[in-house]
Amino acid sequence: MNIPELLPVLSGLLLGSLVGLFRPFRRRRIEAFLIVTLGALATLASGEFRLSWAFLLIDIPLVALSFAAGLAVMPRLRLIFRKPADG
Repeated sequence: MNIPELLPVLSGLLLGSLVGLFRPFRRRRIEAFLIVTLGALATLASGEFRLSWAFLLIDIPLVALSFAAGLAVMPRLRLIFRKPADG
């Protein structure tokens, strides 16, 4: 994996793992806003925008897919690392 692509992947995974902290009422709007923002920041931080702004069309879906992966993995990780009940 190319180093500039680590930023959108890691930010999407982090966002997906933290999404449970948001209130359900506004969760979808916040998620969409943060996915687009993090994708745009990844394009800016990597300098890919100097070549073409079309890299936004790569980085935003990359953040979204990483977000979905983080969202899917977190409940399983909670089950694995949950302390067993006393009894």
